[in-house]
Amino acid sequence: MKNIYRLLPLLLLFGVSSCFLLLPSDGGGQGDIRTEARPVDPTAIALPEGYKAEAVATGLTFPTSIAFDDQGQLYVVESGYSYGEVFLEPKLLRVEQNGSLTTVATGQRNGPWTGVTFHNGNFFVGEGGEMEGGKILRISPNGNIAPLVENLPTMGDHHTNGPVIGPDGSLYFGLGTATNSGIVGPDNYDYGWLKRHPEFHDIPCRDIVLKGHNFTSEIPLGSKSGKQTTGAYSPYGTPTKEGEVIKGSIPCSGAIMRISPDGGQPELVAWGFRNPFGLAFSPNGQLYISENSFDVRGSRPMWGTADYLWQVKPGTWYGWPDFAGGIPVNGDRFEAPGEKAPQPLLAQHPNQPPKPTAALGVHSSSNGLDFSRSNSFGYQGQVFVAQFGDMAPEVGKVLAPVGFKVVRVDVNNGIVTDFAANKGKKVAPASKLKTGGLERPISVKFSPDGQSMYIVDFGVMKMTAKGSEPQVKTGVIWKITKS
Repeated sequence: MKNIYRLLPLLLLFGVSSCFLLLPSDGGGQGDIRTEARPVDPTAIALPEGYKAEAVATGLTFPTSIAFDDQGQLYVVESGYSYGEVFLEPKLLRVEQNGSLTTVATGQRNGPWTGVTFHNGNFFVGEGGEMEGGKILRISPNGNIAPLVENLPTMGDHHTNGPVIGPDGSLYFGLGTATNSGIVGPDNYDYGWLKRHPEFHDIPCRDIVLKGHNFTSEIPLGSKSGKQTTGAYSPYGTPTKEGEVIKGSIPCSGAIMRISPDGGQPELVAWGFRNPFGLAFSPNGQLYISENSFDVRGSRPMWGTADYLWQVKPGTWYGWPDFAGGIPVNGDRFEAPGEKAPQPLLAQHPNQPPKPTAALGVHSSSNGLDFSRSNSFGYQGQVFVAQFGDMAPEVGKVLAPVGFKVVRVDVNNGIVTDFAANKGKKVAPASKLKTGGLERPISVKFSPDGQSMYIVDFGVMKMTAKGSEPQVKTGVIWKITKS
């Protein structure tokens, strides 16, 4: 009898794994998705009692972030790029009182523009850098654009994110990694960037020593067509060996950086993140970020890793590519069904990574965030996080939609609670539910007086066998107030 009880967990695990392999993926962008003109209905959004929603701007194309000038005027950036290899011109737009949009500045096709902040009379924008490397841009109120820093290493899967102004007056921003988990491979070819930049790869912020694990794959990449062996932090088709040292440099991949609003050389704050997308300072001046964690794709897939909310401690390494949420990648904990268990890539680790403030949904794509600073709105000191929603099956299978909502997190205890989500039997985007509520929340921002929260809704993105299919002119800015 004791032996049966010992076997029961293994039998349950085998059953769950088998069911997971057999069942089809049912992500929020999969299946019967409405792609015609998007209806907008604030009453389709479930909110806590006493709160109401309204739409203040519609018809946006890939909006990602908002900012307020020193007069309280609302502005929004359209990214100009979306997964699915859609390249458009990014824009900074002024949102007029009647909801109409006025173009302030138009950028080059080097998006996405991922974030915007206003400081000392100018706008500051993070330019993702898909074509020629990331940038931090300064934009004057009359639309003149000047780069503060250029050639940031974000031409891959993830981009230059932010920026936000810190208590010290510096601009803080995030740099995402080139790859999912440290290895350039077929998934990066499918994403498109490896065709444009065949020598691009991840760059450590400090010197690292490798274990020498290599991965074999095959893609039609010019002179590197056919089977190729690739190591960590190396170009596609370049193997590594045990004990090999990869030199660190600044700027680097998977890091939080800062720079003066007047320009100059970027300075490293912390590193070891996969994609630090959202950045916000708490009322007591602590920097928090949201991290998009590993996907189940590429040469080194990871299964079951949450997105994370981190309090950033300067000088600290946070674990990528060998830890997920402070848990080491050294066994079957993150083994994807039907795949080999991932092993660590680094022979030595800079430090023991800390634990996250909170774990968010697996594949939720938890992105832009902001803190409530007013009792007039409520939840003062808690952080609100926009969850873009899963991109299954491209990033891995899900059995039901994940994300597509705004959550609030008590940073004192890590408890995560839904705040804004569509009404219905399950949380899903409006296009899947055939309603007029939220699609893909990508950021949140409180008004200068703290009484209103704005949700930037990227719009409809359908997931097909060919990949992402984002729909233009389906973005919305929502305003949430307390009655």
